[in-house]
Amino acid sequence: MKTLKFFLLLLTTATAFAIDDGSPGVEQRDIEALRDWINTKRQVTVKERGGNLSLSGEVRAELQSTNEKKNGIKQRGSGGEVKHTAMRAWDIEVNLMLDYRNDRTWATIKLEFDNDAGTEGGTFGRVSLERAFLGGRIVNADTYTMDLEIGRRFLSYTFDSKIMYGSFMDGILYKYDQAFDVMGDFYFHGGPFLVDESLDQYAYVGELGLLNIGRTGLYSKISGVYWDTKHIHSEKRNDAFRFLPIQWIWGYKFVPKPLDKIVTAYAAGLYNPRAHGTVVSNGRRQAWAWYAGFSIGELRKQWDWSFDLNYQWVQLQAIPDFDGSGIGRGNSAKRGLYSRLTKGRGKANSAGEGVGAGNYKGIAAEFLYLLTDNITIYQAWRQSVNETSSIKPTFSYKQYEFEIIYGF
Repeated sequence: MKTLKFFLLLLTTATAFAIDDGSPGVEQRDIEALRDWINTKRQVTVKERGGNLSLSGEVRAELQSTNEKKNGIKQRGSGGEVKHTAMRAWDIEVNLMLDYRNDRTWATIKLEFDNDAGTEGGTFGRVSLERAFLGGRIVNADTYTMDLEIGRRFLSYTFDSKIMYGSFMDGILYKYDQAFDVMGDFYFHGGPFLVDESLDQYAYVGELGLLNIGRTGLYSKISGVYWDTKHIHSEKRNDAFRFLPIQWIWGYKFVPKPLDKIVTAYAAGLYNPRAHGTVVSNGRRQAWAWYAGFSIGELRKQWDWSFDLNYQWVQLQAIPDFDGSGIGRGNSAKRGLYSRLTKGRGKANSAGEGVGAGNYKGIAAEFLYLLTDNITIYQAWRQSVNETSSIKPTFSYKQYEFEIIYGF
């Protein structure tokens, strides 16, 4: 009944605007009645709540041109071994971000609409809830703070790495940050997150960092993820989660006078103590990884640019097949490390079949240019080959990426 009254009221209001019969105040009375009805529905504005609400977004047009070979055989495009893949892939992507914050609490949402372009081969419904978490400040002292957040994010949203943290974190994050006058800025961020609710399996992640050490621009971070928390009857799945990658980063930020731009030099080493000899690894432990590089500049206003160049060296069992964020091997067939698919799913791999996120060495470069305050041009080049040629399959991977990004 209330809904019917509402639509009748809208119709009356529209008629009042369309036909002026000389009666003063008719329109105003209808508008006031409509406002009173809406108020009974208990709609509360951001102003009444307090805090700040921001809405932002991105529209992206993207091209990825990829050349991938496995055991000397072409993998992508027409005549490639992997069907329904393209050498030149065009994407249309939209990201919508909503953030709300007041003095002690906050919430953030990011929706990603990432679809393949094309009248025939395109997609039109790929939506991902990439980020959704709420948080609050539990302690707000003079020199330190403690926060608690719960919800979803990429691990890479909070934790730093060029080669891992490509998985989602659906869990609780504890954040402790403290500033010291001379020593620098110390922090610990970490917590548990869900892996598989049907198995009651959880993983644990944490990162310790000291930034601007001695107020010199030097920084250090050590982090790790404990995936190996649940063993079941499936050995291939147990192997897929037999990981505890521990990473240590050292970096230095400075502004050279001739360049007058922020320069960061960084290097990191990683070790997985859970690695062990398997059929896929030819009975050898392949537990190590490292990367090193530098970046110049950052994007703040029109005509700004940034450039990053790094070299990555990753052994076969250094990181899980589902958590890689580095150059990788292309892997258009999406072959897991210990099984046909990631996370131990599908038929077990034999010698020469495992791919995953490791056993590569290569170089990655990224260049961003802020053409206007809204439009960013992004370009990237990645290429890699086997880190250990004796562990098959052999492959070569090259990719050029170009994006035009409109942010609002």
